[in-house]
Amino acid sequence: MRMLGQTGMSVSAYCLGTMMFGTAGNTNRAEIVAMIQYALDSGINCIDTADVYSRGESEEIVGEALRGRRENVVLATKVSGKMAEDPNSRGGSRRWLIREIESSLRRLRTDYIDIYQVHRPDPYCDLDETLSAMSDLVHAGKVRVVGTSGFPPESIVEAQWIAEKRGHVRVRCEQPQYSLFCRSVELAVLPTCARYGLGVITYSPLAGGWLTGRYRKGAFDCDGRAAKQPRLYDPRHPSNSGRTAAVEDLLALSEEVGCSLPHLALAFVMAHPFVTSAIVGPRTMEQLRDILSGARLGLSDAILDRIDEIVPPGQDLGPSGRTSAFGHTDAGLRRRSPTQRRATLS
Repeated sequence: MRMLGQTGMSVSAYCLGTMMFGTAGNTNRAEIVAMIQYALDSGINCIDTADVYSRGESEEIVGEALRGRRENVVLATKVSGKMAEDPNSRGGSRRWLIREIESSLRRLRTDYIDIYQVHRPDPYCDLDETLSAMSDLVHAGKVRVVGTSGFPPESIVEAQWIAEKRGHVRVRCEQPQYSLFCRSVELAVLPTCARYGLGVITYSPLAGGWLTGRYRKGAFDCDGRAAKQPRLYDPRHPSNSGRTAAVEDLLALSEEVGCSLPHLALAFVMAHPFVTSAIVGPRTMEQLRDILSGARLGLSDAILDRIDEIVPPGQDLGPSGRTSAFGHTDAGLRRRSPTQRRATLS
């Protein structure tokens, strides 16, 4: 167990992620419920979900599995992703947050959320608007702690300043992507969280499957992710040459350590002093059991130094697929509209 920043809440070093529960992954509800029960019996006390995971189905399954055990679980869910074609069924507006929490509470079969997280920054909504609504949810007893996910360091700082200036509740934890292949958060995100006393619950510690050894030269599923998103998952794609080479070096290192590559990757994430908990997102019971079997692995400084030689600190290896930098990923935020361009050219 580790303290979640300065909230006074203790959470397990591994947090059970549920993105693969439902139509997006495993549709066997009986197996999923058994997985959640197994995780809780194994010592995990933190569960992370989101309204957009299988359009609410993940929350429904979690709510079903937690009957009779809710009080002993630190339950986290997220909001701001698109839930319907209605343009107002997304984002960080007061209108949406006040409405959507009722849906999440109903699906989760509970009357409060321990950690309610803004899933991504909303570039079209004033952060003061979002934090004001979140504060009201805390004061109403529907939320215990406010969190964010995928926020860049400047937005993390801005949220702290707004809370102090406007008298809102503070954001108390952040959920960044962090793995051997996504280390840029070491530069500013993690130090900023530490400076403000935020808990850090990281996601994607296995880099979307790369750090399981699934994607290697001549050893990957051409009909799966590699075919649908070659830039991110096809080892033959030029953008993944660095990852492909690093996987081979890391596999050799894990063999030297005497563990599997996934166990090495998770132990690396948990070795960072600013990380509170790492989200593990198994799709099957077999995957969950394998992940938990390596939970006590610790890495020596010598091994961490070897890892730094393979994947330099503070760098992302290959395309990260992260979506926090909206100014880069949303063309509408980095290009003038056709009308604006015509006016300028004229």
